[in-house]
Amino acid sequence: MRQIVFVCVFAAAILTCSGNSARAQTVAVGPYYAVPSWDQTIACTTPASCPRFVVLANMNSDAVLDRETGLVWDRRPDSNLASFSQAEASCVAKNIGSRRGWRLPTVSELQTLLDPSQSSPALPDGHPFENVNFSFLSAYWTSTVASSANFGPGNDVFGVTFENSAASIFFNKANGSANKWCVRGGMGLPQSR
Repeated sequence: MRQIVFVCVFAAAILTCSGNSARAQTVAVGPYYAVPSWDQTIACTTPASCPRFVVLANMNSDAVLDRETGLVWDRRPDSNLASFSQAEASCVAKNIGSRRGWRLPTVSELQTLLDPSQSSPALPDGHPFENVNFSFLSAYWTSTVASSANFGPGNDVFGVTFENSAASIFFNKANGSANKWCVRGGMGLPQSR
């Protein structure tokens, strides 16, 4: 039993210390486990020099790993307006890179993509996302229920716009329409509805 534990610890140490983890996350064989570290910031200036975002070749380059948070985002968010229930169902049915497990993000998760120094879109320099709608009138659904009762208890959810970094708004789940940007991994905690 001691030998098995020692071998496992030794193998883990080799994987951790190999220094090839950046390559493994894109095309090389081998695991890459993003360590969600919400206290780190990874600066980006251009797509060529942006270590924060990794376009995942193993998912047909249709998904992006955010190394700051460990979240995996749809690279091309849907710019068609949808109701809350349509957006939620669409994310649940999403199949990117032959992988399921997609969902609407929480407001906190979606706001991690906002860059306070940018506008139109308020995304970090060097981001690899395509098709992001950044008009102030075009927000993205989140799964976070707002505590206000503008539309009745439990009917308000937060939305996030990418026109500027200060724009989080309320939506009526029953009557609103917004864009959807699906995410995989992370918190994924059930939201009260």
